Amino acid sequence: MKQSIVHIALVVKDYDEAIAFYTKKLNFELIEDTYQPEQDKRWVVVSPPGSVGTTILLARASKPLQEEFVGNQAGGRVFLFLNTDDFWRDYNDMVSKGIEFVREPKEADYGIVAVFKDLYGNLWDLLELNADHPIAKRINK
Repeated sequence: MKQSIVHIALVVKDYDEAIAFYTKKLNFELIEDTYQPEQDKRWVVVSPPGSVGTTILLARASKPLQEEFVGNQAGGRVFLFLNTDDFWRDYNDMVSKGIEFVREPKEADYGIVAVFKDLYGNLWDLLELNADHPIAKRINK
């Protein structure tokens, strides 16, 4: 059996401002932006450059209950984890583009990590996993 997680939905306030943030500040690729008239919404998918794994579905909040979770989908804990092949390249690029880091870079037993906020306040880890980390081994197969 072979299965995979294709998308993770991230609730956003506005499609266009979210697309701009992810493509211009994080250098993600816009994979799809399709209007769905029957639901009056867009199917917007972004992905980190070079990634062939899980993508992010930018889902605009369409109800008051959903709006409450924009920027706080994980109750204030780190929600998403962005692995890179060059931590310092990406960290410095993100800082130069005004990304707010709430935890400075540190060496951990699994690699280098720092925590940043997206445009709505969701927390992300930017990390470069050590080559011997089990996930790094899967990524680099």
